Amino acid sequence: MKKLLAFSAATLFLMAGAAHAERYVMVTHTQGTDPFWPVVEKGAKDAAKALGVELEYNFPPSGDMADMAKLIESATATNPDGLIVSLPDAAALGGAIKAAVAAGIPVITINSGLESSKELGALMHVGQPEALAGEAAGARAKAEGATKPLCLNQEAFNTALVARCEGYFKAMGLPLNMIDVSNDAAQIKTRTAAALQADPSIDSLLATGPHVCEAAAAAVEEVGAKVHLSCFDMTPGVIKAIKDGKVAFTIDQQQRLQGYLPVVVLHLYNTNAGMLPGANIPSGPGFVDAKNAAAVEEQAGVNR
Repeated sequence: MKKLLAFSAATLFLMAGAAHAERYVMVTHTQGTDPFWPVVEKGAKDAAKALGVELEYNFPPSGDMADMAKLIESATATNPDGLIVSLPDAAALGGAIKAAVAAGIPVITINSGLESSKELGALMHVGQPEALAGEAAGARAKAEGATKPLCLNQEAFNTALVARCEGYFKAMGLPLNMIDVSNDAAQIKTRTAAALQADPSIDSLLATGPHVCEAAAAAVEEVGAKVHLSCFDMTPGVIKAIKDGKVAFTIDQQQRLQGYLPVVVLHLYNTNAGMLPGANIPSGPGFVDAKNAAAVEEQAGVNR
């Protein structure tokens, strides 16, 4: 009987532990079209494995914000221990996020939406200050001789990418000149080449994503233009373009941290009576150029 009672007690203990295993859901606004996001996903899964917690990763294949809002609503209905969401469009996603917060689910925003995170009730934001990153890029491009720029934005709805472009032109002391190049590599190349051909006085480009950067570099080469090209984020192709002298620099926002750190923060919050950093966590920006490209080359597309 004593052995039976001991076995039963142990079984109940294990069942209770399993029932209270932490489970987090991450929802981002894109994945398949952008090499940036698999690195974020990897960071989140690495953190979950290290902490022994469960992680579910979702994104809308359509890229539509209404579909993303539905994913957030569906995640909320499962009552996870925390939600991690990118916030490219606060108007479209705000209702779903507020509903999650109202249901008592701790939310951390990542990547985009820094300016809206707090007002929607999120605990904090992990990502780079996009306007400041854009200003840093613009100040450097201007110092390197850029005078007539164009910003290439692959997600016109994304407030973070718009902020990058606005910051870039603010540092230049010029009015915003931005075009929507779409998220399709072929379209990016075609639209960039068309813009350069339509206005040969354009002497500088800012690409707000790594696949945009690669396609823009190909467009510049195809047109035969002499253009200062700077970019955001890293892939092996971007690093090669820097080493080949086709790209001046790229801004590194260390996206693995945007996946990894929110899982750690939520774990601490849930297991340590609301423990929380005293401020948002900036994951960037930092410059990668010809001087340090070789040093980070193996990390491009893997952890950065």
